Amino acid sequence: MLSKAKIKEIRALEFKKFRDERGLFVAEGNKLVADMLHAFECEWLMARTSWIAAQGDIPAKELLLAGEGDIRRVSFTKAPQDVVAVFRKPSWPLDGANPESGLVLALDGIQDPGNLGTIVRLADWFGIGYIVCSKDTADVFGPKTVQATMGALARVKVYYAGLDEYAGKHKGSPVYGTFLDGENIYSRKLTQHGIIVMGNEGNGIRPETAAFVNERLYIPSWPPSRETTDSLNVAMAAAIVCAEFRRRGV
Repeated sequence: MLSKAKIKEIRALEFKKFRDERGLFVAEGNKLVADMLHAFECEWLMARTSWIAAQGDIPAKELLLAGEGDIRRVSFTKAPQDVVAVFRKPSWPLDGANPESGLVLALDGIQDPGNLGTIVRLADWFGIGYIVCSKDTADVFGPKTVQATMGALARVKVYYAGLDEYAGKHKGSPVYGTFLDGENIYSRKLTQHGIIVMGNEGNGIRPETAAFVNERLYIPSWPPSRETTDSLNVAMAAAIVCAEFRRRGV
């Protein structure tokens, strides 16, 4: 039976304060939870009988069969599916995000949960396993962001750190960023290792972050002479940049 206390406990995880205090986060949805089960420690899971039967062994500390309306009571989505789970937040060593051996995304003040989740998803698509976020970037473990990752969070490790400190530890690596005065990304030489910085939705890359970007890129509109929109959505820009790096080959 789903108690009122348990409902209150799960609903509280909508807020970063409680996620940080308890070290927990919520995921929901049939495929999303299935992807998460073998990547994170599952503290609690509630699902309909059909979903449980399709999974086989479920590594959850507490497993509850969902009664009529139970999932809707704890869901953060408009159209709940068959399962909701609470996972323990991971603790990954930042040393794993090594731009000397591969590409690492760095996010400078991304605020929109949907943008962040989409960027995690595209990083997974393009084989970028590490993302380093500035400390004021949206929380990747918020319900909306977790949902937007579509399970990619199970394969992409996301860290929060001072970007200047992180870049300072890897001074020998190229640091790429997109700017209006940068060089055309399609003609600029690109490496298959380094840091790719993506900036805030409204303000782009901050001056203090731009100070350590040593490879300034520009995504041109087409055709160059035509009047067009002022900028791209940050997730769209990240997709274009990552695709061009990968197009050049491993």
